[in-house]
Amino acid sequence: MAEIAVADGSWTFNGEFLRIVPGSDKGVHELRRTLGEVVVPLEAIASMAFEPSRKGGHVRMRLRKGADPLSDAVAGLLGPPADPYRLTVPKSRAGAAEYFADEVRDTLLVYQTPTAACDDYLLPGPSVPVSATAGDGTALFDGERVRLEWTGFASTEKEKAGPQEFPLSDVAGVEWKPQSGMGYGTLRFRVKDEGPAQPPQKDLHCVSWGIQRFGGTTALVAAAVLARLPREAELPPPPPPPVSDDVHDAVLRRLKELGELHRSGVLTDEEFAAAKQAMIRRLQET
Repeated sequence: MAEIAVADGSWTFNGEFLRIVPGSDKGVHELRRTLGEVVVPLEAIASMAFEPSRKGGHVRMRLRKGADPLSDAVAGLLGPPADPYRLTVPKSRAGAAEYFADEVRDTLLVYQTPTAACDDYLLPGPSVPVSATAGDGTALFDGERVRLEWTGFASTEKEKAGPQEFPLSDVAGVEWKPQSGMGYGTLRFRVKDEGPAQPPQKDLHCVSWGIQRFGGTTALVAAAVLARLPREAELPPPPPPPVSDDVHDAVLRRLKELGELHRSGVLTDEEFAAAKQAMIRRLQET
């Protein structure tokens, strides 16, 4: 098992799942605190890397398209500090972070985990009911209906129209984007048979904000709705990748590292034996 724990949070990997727990530090973004613990199955991971910087760096995980409704909803636009799949690491823990990333990456290689898009979500998405307030409105979703309530920052058009509510069956899609430059951040619901697109401040199916970059936890509402919408036509399953010599090299390299950790006292006899047997089984499976 590999683990890295810092003020920003802790990531634990047991070879099958990667468990993410946000830190309790005040600097941890509201979105990550609200989302809470996330368990990511190995087959949902597309890549893992440690990105060093002058002050330490980040461990960054990228998920396969279609595996996670939150990742699909934000489309790569959810940057630090709100991204739950990026862990900020201080310089003193850079070595441990690099080892952690290597452990996950080698396991992906051993199991030849596909990186193609998934035809079904492997993560459930945020739990419901869920709500978020940003800019001119509050979005609420209970699993069956979406409700938009306007704040004092709403336009005259939205105030006159009053709260909007529609069933999930009327939702054709959901779009989210952060605030950038002079543009608005938006959480927009595309409703079936709606008229021409309106500007965010006039769109009765859209919550918009001009100050908060990520709109608080609005991305979680987008992900919760997206997770419960019918998926598009199923994708054909990707062909199994050929087994290469790189797989055997990765296993043998990890066995060598385990031996060094055992000799240095980092791993107990029991931990070393269990880890060694697991790696030997992986070699036999290939």
